[in-house]
Amino acid sequence: MAAQSTPEHIRERLEQLPTVPGVYLMHDADGKIIYIGKAKVLRNRVRSYWHTSTQHSPKTRRLVSLVARLEWITTNSELEALLLENELIKQHKPRYNIRLKDDKKYPYIKVTWNEPFPKVFFTRQMRRDGGRYFGPFSSAWAVRETLDVVRKRFPFLTCNRTITGEDERACLYYHIRLCGGPCIGAQSQAEYRGTIQGLMNFLDGKDTGETLVQIRTEMQSASENLEFERAAALR
Repeated sequence: MAAQSTPEHIRERLEQLPTVPGVYLMHDADGKIIYIGKAKVLRNRVRSYWHTSTQHSPKTRRLVSLVARLEWITTNSELEALLLENELIKQHKPRYNIRLKDDKKYPYIKVTWNEPFPKVFFTRQMRRDGGRYFGPFSSAWAVRETLDVVRKRFPFLTCNRTITGEDERACLYYHIRLCGGPCIGAQSQAEYRGTIQGLMNFLDGKDTGETLVQIRTEMQSASENLEFERAAALR
């Protein structure tokens, strides 16, 4: 239950929150977005800010006191919410979101675009080395789940071998369709870089249409299977 001091219009919005994944946006009295967050269950997460029994930090209490309007965007999965949250934070730069940009402990996706056959991987360090960085993400889980999903649509290299196109045999990832096999000449440099360009477009939020629909479907499947996979890992 929200505190009695909560404005009536906010109380009404809290009652309207759906029980699905999504991204929520908090606006101040001037209409500016001051905070963006994601939730597995929007109703539970957003209402927790106004719950009288929740012990909030001074920063969070100040944030809540400034909220004049609430809105949200529902998504098909928690993973899709996470990607959307990341994109909206980069776009709007809300002042109450943690300033992740200069904090090297947060994870990024790195694409070594300066290499002939770019690799794609998780990193916590940003360097001026010609690579492309996407993020920061809120957790290592967010990066790994994102990479697992996009790799099915945009197969990429993770190995450290020198790519000549003349290797006699490919690695396991080629056989399970998570790599195009440029090492054995199954994919040209131009074709491979085209695939990686598509991946970067998606991470930049530039990809629309059929590709986005396919990835959203895969995200939903990944989200539904997540609890099963976590349980299997504990066996």
